[in-house]
Amino acid sequence: MGRLRNRSNAFVVILALATMVGCQGFSSSKPASQGAQPPLTGTLTATPPSVTFGNVQVGTSQTQSDTLSNTGGNTLTISQAAVTGTGFSTTGLNFPVTLAPGQSVSFNLVFNPQSTGSATGSLAVTNDGSNSPLNIALSATAVAAGSVAASPTSFTFGNVQVNTSQTQTETLKNSGSTNLTLSQATFSGAGFSYTGLSLPLTLAPNQSTTFAVVFAPTAVGAVNGTLSITVSGSTTTVDIALSAAGVTPATLTATPATLSFPGVQVGKSQAQTETVQNTGGLSATISQGTVSGKGFSISGLSTPVTLTPGQSTTFSVTFAPQSSGASTGTVAIASNASNSNLVVSLSGSATGSTQGQLSVSPTTIPVGSVTVGTSGTQTGSLSATGASVTVTGVTVGSSEFAISGLTFPVTIPSGQSAGFTVTFTPQSSGLASTSASFASSATNSPAAATLTGTGVAAPAYTVSLTWVASTSPNVVGYNVYRRTGTTGSFTQINTVRDGTTAYTDSSVTDGQTYYYETTAVNSSNEESAPSPAVSAKIPAP
Repeated sequence: MGRLRNRSNAFVVILALATMVGCQGFSSSKPASQGAQPPLTGTLTATPPSVTFGNVQVGTSQTQSDTLSNTGGNTLTISQAAVTGTGFSTTGLNFPVTLAPGQSVSFNLVFNPQSTGSATGSLAVTNDGSNSPLNIALSATAVAAGSVAASPTSFTFGNVQVNTSQTQTETLKNSGSTNLTLSQATFSGAGFSYTGLSLPLTLAPNQSTTFAVVFAPTAVGAVNGTLSITVSGSTTTVDIALSAAGVTPATLTATPATLSFPGVQVGKSQAQTETVQNTGGLSATISQGTVSGKGFSISGLSTPVTLTPGQSTTFSVTFAPQSSGASTGTVAIASNASNSNLVVSLSGSATGSTQGQLSVSPTTIPVGSVTVGTSGTQTGSLSATGASVTVTGVTVGSSEFAISGLTFPVTIPSGQSAGFTVTFTPQSSGLASTSASFASSATNSPAAATLTGTGVAAPAYTVSLTWVASTSPNVVGYNVYRRTGTTGSFTQINTVRDGTTAYTDSSVTDGQTYYYETTAVNSSNEESAPSPAVSAKIPAP
């Protein structure tokens, strides 16, 4: 591979500076907005978008859960969450919080009133997505401590599998001095119900009743609700906040679903990697992994192991035949997931003493000269002679070189070849050399080749900027601003005010596009509006 052709490394960009008349057009600082910016594609949403606590007795607290999700196409970062409204607070968010597309984070909102009356507020979530701040409306009614005391004052069920149920216990006590009657109990929020409470129910002073609150989801998703208890003769209800989420059951998947070990020589072994992932909505615990089949074994699976939703574990399966012929077997993964006995099918074939030879061509593979930070490629091939050869893997001695184009294990019939690609990505200038070692079932395993390449220093680039002098009075110099790419803010790059109408930017990187603006500064240190932005692509097309 030859060196890159020479090219000019200096780029000249001319900026048109807005003309100022007198002091008009000046501001004491650089404007916050410098032209329309393309919208960011990270989008933050809240589920639910607003939270209502209902009636909450003074001196107690209620908790509701909420979930923030990134429904856009780019990663976003939440930097702050500010609560307004007396009695409201939040827990469970540790900043900064970074969410990849599709990722979510859950937290709690708390209402703890100290005086009676209606309360409203808001949670403003600051982020670098397209809709910052995201506002979540909050509302509640603080009522005087009545004769009915609820314990607890709120429930959090957490994740509950769809089409199952979870039960928690609630106690209502008459803390007054006269009899009272509980006349009605109503729910808001899908999936909530109660058992063990027969209404109407009269409670004598200091008497209490205990019943069960049930969450039985029929659909996936977060749910907030309220259990409202009506007390005869009272103008307010006793409200108990409810939070839960319906989730899919724990489910384990194996990748790959089957493993094949073709052409392994008797007395040798071949290992492959197996990954088991929890693709459900609840945690799963693997209690045991067992293998069957002559010549098969597993390693690297230490049980018990618990996988949270989305988590995976990896282990090795080895085929070490002691006699020629075909073998079949299985790996059985026992767990408490919905598919409690996950099975991976195994097959292998063992060859006798007749073995082939493996050769690498060429034995030295020169990639040539490659600019530091970029990549160059060269091709090579593996050939089998005498008998079929199964190549099980390759080891490369330097991180600057990589082998691609082969999916291991690969079996090469006698007299045939398989091509591969060598990629050289130099990290520094100078000659680089290493070896690539191919493990196989051949008698001459491993077969090796030498990989070479020369790193060439990347060209240095500069951008030369010039602009038309401002005709406004008392101009004493200019400031230059730069932005990388089409989004984000402009940043001043001249550390000392430029007294001329030219500037050279030497801190540019190959492969980037930069945008520039300039402003004029008068003797009162007032700064003009920026010039129209111009761009420079490194290197120039």
